[in-house]
Amino acid sequence: MALGVIPAAFSLTIGQLGDPRFRRVLFIGVGLTFALLVAVTAGVLLLVNWLLGPEASLPLIGPVTWVNDLATVTGFLVMLVLSVFLMVPVASAITSLFLDDVAQAVEDRHYPALPPVGHQGIGEAVKDSVAFLGVLIAANLLALVLYVIFAPFALFIFWGLNGFLLGREYYTLAAMRRVGREEAARLRRRHMGTIWMAGVLMAMPLSIPLVNLVIPILGAATFTHIFHKLQARG
Repeated sequence: MALGVIPAAFSLTIGQLGDPRFRRVLFIGVGLTFALLVAVTAGVLLLVNWLLGPEASLPLIGPVTWVNDLATVTGFLVMLVLSVFLMVPVASAITSLFLDDVAQAVEDRHYPALPPVGHQGIGEAVKDSVAFLGVLIAANLLALVLYVIFAPFALFIFWGLNGFLLGREYYTLAAMRRVGREEAARLRRRHMGTIWMAGVLMAMPLSIPLVNLVIPILGAATFTHIFHKLQARG
């Protein structure tokens, strides 16, 4: 594993946080993430109220008015807990839509001699982001079972799982811009140890509220550096 490229890549990323293109993607990503989570929460609450109807009824008791209120509050609290886990994949997937902007900002500043790249079509970008979002959400929902069974190791499971998924996806997206999908997959397999370790280091701050909203931007830039540094090593 070429672990030495990770701190160098992260250091270069931190030095570029003031880039206006970074801030633009951050604001768009955070805004869309909150909007989506609010919409999903509202949809769940509306569904709960629709299923219960205007007035719930219990056997032997008859109509009760507090069941709807309890179900609404419970549904809101459940979505609040789930949002802690879903915020990460949603923010990451939305940010991946704009990864090209972040990667281009990195290359303009640190690798200006590179030839221009053909920009990915919006349809392909949306397709990749939706697929990435689906995998992240499914994996994290399934991992909830592991968190309960192996509660003392829940945080390590979270880091390992999301580190693998985020590292795999962000490295692939960064590499695809330069070498295409098939070669990116080959290089990813070759450097999987380094990519996974970088992904774990990226996943660790995801458990810190608010800080986790910045991580997708840092990841996109860091993995762009990692790709170029690994390419330079041959």
